[in-house]
Amino acid sequence: MAGCCDPSGYEDMFGERFARHRARRYRRRGLDATERRMVDFLSARGVEGATVLEIGGGVGELQIELLRRGAARATNLELVDAYDAQARQLATDAGVTGRVHRRRLDIAAAPGEVEAADVVVLHRVVCCYPDYEKLLGAAADHARRLLVFSHPPRNAVSRALLGTQNLMFRLTGKTFRTFAHPPDEMLRVLHDRGLVSSYAHRGLAWRVAGLERPED
Repeated sequence: MAGCCDPSGYEDMFGERFARHRARRYRRRGLDATERRMVDFLSARGVEGATVLEIGGGVGELQIELLRRGAARATNLELVDAYDAQARQLATDAGVTGRVHRRRLDIAAAPGEVEAADVVVLHRVVCCYPDYEKLLGAAADHARRLLVFSHPPRNAVSRALLGTQNLMFRLTGKTFRTFAHPPDEMLRVLHDRGLVSSYAHRGLAWRVAGLERPED
């Protein structure tokens, strides 16, 4: 896999056990509040017949919900393979197996290896990637109509929590790190590529930003 990030760090954090946990949680509870906001934003602007590109979609619960709301097909990009078995089973259970394509690819490092889509989704992904400009720039370039992403707030509390978390990773020998990137700068990257902000939710733990590409 081509990539600017060491995939072993992600493999340490997001293994098969974590994938089983995420799939079990979705089966029992459905989408959480942040995920519902993201799906509702996209659905309100129309996903009928749309193509979806989700970067770091995990077991694929957001893709399944968007396909149920009328999206035509979805592509999921991951840095690890650990989610695949659980994702395939969830897609089978939902009856959307033939409409989901999963790939192991770092879009920030190899943007030309994946096609653009009508809708691009990044849920709890930017905070796991060191170079937000490269990641969000590639994501924006692949969004024909809509882009939605979630991220933690950047304040004293979140920075202290993430700093403590990263210290624990370092002490236990893990290379994975989490980041509270500056929200205004993340939006600037997307605005510079022609997207316009049209939705914002400022939650305590997670914020959601929705953007659209103006029609010519």
